[in-house]
Amino acid sequence: MTLKEKITRLKTEKNAVILAHYYQETAIQDVADYVGDSLGLSQKAAETDADLIVFAGVHFMAETAKILNPTKTVVLPDVNAGCSLAESCPPKEFEKFIKEHPNHKVVTYVNCSAEVKALTDIVCTSSNALKIVASIPKETPIIFAPDRNLGKYIIKQTGRDMLLWDGSCVVHEAFSIDKLIELHKKYPDYKIIAHPESEEHILKTATYIGSTAGMIKYVKEHSDQKFIVATEAGILHKMQQEVPNTELIPAPAKEDNTCACSECAYMKVNTMQKLYDCLLNESPKIEVPKNIREKALVPIQRMLELSK
Repeated sequence: MTLKEKITRLKTEKNAVILAHYYQETAIQDVADYVGDSLGLSQKAAETDADLIVFAGVHFMAETAKILNPTKTVVLPDVNAGCSLAESCPPKEFEKFIKEHPNHKVVTYVNCSAEVKALTDIVCTSSNALKIVASIPKETPIIFAPDRNLGKYIIKQTGRDMLLWDGSCVVHEAFSIDKLIELHKKYPDYKIIAHPESEEHILKTATYIGSTAGMIKYVKEHSDQKFIVATEAGILHKMQQEVPNTELIPAPAKEDNTCACSECAYMKVNTMQKLYDCLLNESPKIEVPKNIREKALVPIQRMLELSK
C-alpha cells in the first residue's frame, strides 16, 4: 500500500478527520478531508464528529482545535511546527502590555498561542478581521495583536485608531518589492493579489487583498485573468485545482531559495510520513491546561458566532 492508502485506511478505522492548511505540502493537501484557511479550519474543528483530529498545520491551529474539542484527541504531525507570528507575542509580555493600556478591547489574530487567546476579548482571522473590528463600538479603544501589518491594513480600511502589538510573519515580510516590480514589468497583464499580513508597500501593488480563502474565491471569480500571488506558495496547489486554466505565479522572495518564492519553514516540517505516524500512534497529542482552555474558548466562540 502507498502511504496515502495507509493514511486513508487508518483514518476510517480510527474515525479520524484530517484538517490541513493551504500552506501544507501538496501530498498532505490531497489526502486531507478539508483544506482551508484559519477560519475555515476553526469552523470545521468546531463541528466535527470525529474521535481523532489530525491537524496538518502549525501548533496554534491544533491548539485551537483542542480548545474547541476538549474531549477529543488532537494530534499534530510535528510538534515543532510553530509560527513566527505567534512567537512574536510572548504571553507574559502581552499581559503586561494590556495592563499598561486599560479599558481597551483586546482583539487577537488567531495566529497566537492559547495563553494569548486567554487574554483576549475576541479572536479574528484575516477572513473576518474587518467584521470583528466593526462589531466593536467606535468609541471603544482597541488593542490589536500580534500582526502589525494586518493591524495597519484594518486601520486603513476602517479608520479605527487601534493600538498595535509589534509582531509580524516572516513569510509575509519576505516578499521583495523590487523583484515584484521587475516581475510585473515582465508580466504586465498579470494582476497582483496579496495577503493582508504582507507589508504595506506590497499591498499597495495589489488589485485584491484578502485571506487565503478570499484569494482563492477572487481568482475563481476572475478566472479569465492572470495572477501574481503574494502569500505562502503552498496556496498555489489548491488555487490551481480550482482554476486549472488560469496562469498563476508566486510573488518573489527577497532571499533566493528553491522556488524563488516565500515558503513557511514551519508549515513544511509536516510530511506524509509524519502524518501517517501521528495517525497510527495518536501522537504527539496537543494538550491545553483547563484554565487556559476555558478562558481561550470564550473569544474563539465569539468569533465563530460573528462569522456565521
